[in-house]
Amino acid sequence: MITPFVVATLTRRGLLTPGSPVRVAAQLNALRRWGFSLSGELRQAAARDPDRIAVIDEQRGALTFRTLLGNAERLARALRGTAGVGAGDRIGLLCRNHAGMVEAMIAGNLLGTDTVLVNTGLSPAQLEAVAEEQQLRVLIHDTEFAEKVVAVPATVERIDETRLLALAAGAPPGHLRPPERDGRTIVLTSGTTGTPKGARRRTPSGFGPLVSIIHRIPLHARDRIMIAAPLFHTWGYAALQVAFALRATVVLQRRFEPAGCADLVAQHRVRALFAVPVMLQRLLEAPPPDPNPLRIVAVSGSALPGGLATKFMDAYGEVLYNLYGSTEVSWASIATPANLRKAPQTAGHPPHGTHLAILDPDGQPVPRGQVGRIFVGNEMLFEGYTSGATKESHDGLIATGDLGHVNADALLFVVGREDDMIISGGENVFPSEVENLLAELPQVREVAVIGVPDPEYGQRLAAYLALHPGETLDADAVREYVRRYRARYSVPRDVVFLPYLPRNATGKIVTRNLPR
Repeated sequence: MITPFVVATLTRRGLLTPGSPVRVAAQLNALRRWGFSLSGELRQAAARDPDRIAVIDEQRGALTFRTLLGNAERLARALRGTAGVGAGDRIGLLCRNHAGMVEAMIAGNLLGTDTVLVNTGLSPAQLEAVAEEQQLRVLIHDTEFAEKVVAVPATVERIDETRLLALAAGAPPGHLRPPERDGRTIVLTSGTTGTPKGARRRTPSGFGPLVSIIHRIPLHARDRIMIAAPLFHTWGYAALQVAFALRATVVLQRRFEPAGCADLVAQHRVRALFAVPVMLQRLLEAPPPDPNPLRIVAVSGSALPGGLATKFMDAYGEVLYNLYGSTEVSWASIATPANLRKAPQTAGHPPHGTHLAILDPDGQPVPRGQVGRIFVGNEMLFEGYTSGATKESHDGLIATGDLGHVNADALLFVVGREDDMIISGGENVFPSEVENLLAELPQVREVAVIGVPDPEYGQRLAAYLALHPGETLDADAVREYVRRYRARYSVPRDVVFLPYLPRNATGKIVTRNLPR
């Protein structure tokens, strides 16, 4: 249903501007026939702005919407004719951020396949498990992963990027019609505690999900958007969906590198950057682009540590937007620059069409200000895991797995994962509170705090710190700092200094790899 709110937001963001009647009719017809899937959004963009640049790729240069769609259609016909891929099959994509991955995603969507976005940081054993559990028919992968994909079962056809281009070039002629079955994009959970699970993402049924995002994050039609977040990650994939809907130009970099990212932002006059929080830390270690065209830096995927939000806006201006969500709920809340200036660790407010509840263990709402379990409802909740399992739900809202509270201004604060909270000497302790405190120390580059067994208190905290080059800090100083600002039971028993913290490909710290 198109409401006045939707119309007003689409108008404000430049999506309802007048255009050629023929092209507007073709644009609407593309959405009618193909829906609001990734391929439908690309088709409507190609119908309205065929010669506008869709993707700027490091190796292949600029591709227009017409070219990108043509490449994806040829690839779809090749996969159907050569590999026998069709509706209902599952294909995996093990790729970095480049045009070939985008074309493969769209090709799968055109055929009605379920496309599994594979984390590039998986070990060979994890990759083997994912291929078996997701019952992959084909695995499309970058050449650099040739040694890793050897672990994949022989029943899975492996296609590297060189062969992919050859297949598309030799595609049989023919026409593509909307598939009998809509394919699903399957995003893998982070896998920080073991084998990642596959979460089936819904296809938007209308403009609602787009409006929820662009009402709070002021992206406009035909913007230039750099997607630094991995495309296999929920946030990177969502950025691509939003970009196609806006008929925006997407700038891609295979591997995030701070100086290179800043150069691309300046070179292509990028207005918006989609990233994960650890990338902000890295960008602060390099000179900002000069001049700086960025007006929006939108992050998601993990919490903003310490005073990172303030530090980043001091360097880049009032441009930072932080979306809190998960693979399962898509989004729960969005913090604007004004929210982050007021409370740098807030997750903001739920966007339009999203419902948020803080519940106690019995499923009852807790008083404002009290910590409870976070539950979320919106029209993009996942459809369940591919294993058949799902998440706990209450009255149409599903659990994020996080604990949090809402303050007097209705701002959400996330205090940590439910399974991260420890009980030390009978007291509830949230490691993230100590993490944020230690992250504010000027010597600290990155920090992780976890619970470890303790014979006297049951559990205690252990802190792992990586310092900026040339800085020094000792364990007693760290403990004294925490003792000054937090309760006795929050003082870490162990303080370990490391050159860097282990992270996965999306920038999340892999706590199981921390030395115990």
